Amino acid sequence: MKRYQGKKVVIIGGTSGIGLTTAKMLVDGGARVLLTGRSPSSLEKAQKELGDGAVALSSDAGLLADIDTLAARVRAEFETIDLLFVNPGVGVFAPFAHTSEAMYDEVFDLNTKGSFFAVQKPAPLINRGGSVVLTTAISNVKGMPMLAASGASKAALRSFARAFAGELAPQGVRVNAVSPGPIDTPSWSKSFPDKEMAAQVTVQMSEANPMKRLGTSEEVARAVLFLAFDATYTTGAELPVDGGQSQF
Repeated sequence: MKRYQGKKVVIIGGTSGIGLTTAKMLVDGGARVLLTGRSPSSLEKAQKELGDGAVALSSDAGLLADIDTLAARVRAEFETIDLLFVNPGVGVFAPFAHTSEAMYDEVFDLNTKGSFFAVQKPAPLINRGGSVVLTTAISNVKGMPMLAASGASKAALRSFARAFAGELAPQGVRVNAVSPGPIDTPSWSKSFPDKEMAAQVTVQMSEANPMKRLGTSEEVARAVLFLAFDATYTTGAELPVDGGQSQF
């Protein structure tokens, strides 16, 4: 029998990068996956890649109405779930002096407010023994120039992981967070205005990392699945996947 046979999973923010890679591993392992995204083209591409083992649904984690609709769809599609992977995210790579109110609000509406309610609404559907995994970032523990708003929004998620873990423990649900460092995903290059800058930052970040490279989405996805299904005596924790960058 396949490793994840019979598991039912929701991935919020699952059409590219870490989310899509995690979905592929789950579907290949026999799970049924419902994943969300905001881009019609990305949703279509993800659905084609994943096939019949997945449902790709248009949903904006920054809109509470969409989260309510998603919870209803999850109930109708799966009745109950074994894993809720909350992985939406938008980054603002800018000096704090040039971070506008609109940029700030976009980051917190999606990364923080959206993630809070994306756990709250489907939480009653999680089976006893199931789990929630949140995506934070190393900028939640390191003071990183150009990432003040993004880092603070992810620090809130770290706090949520602890609080949710305490509140959902009586339900038999574990809550943990995975904290990626610099990861080579499509969103990485999109964070920079041109290819030359992206290449320069990639070299700089690789040199600054103890392991002298960027991580891969597969490395983060394996950590997500470990927290979700194997770390059965772990809750409220954060697992860094960052080449040691947050540790020394």
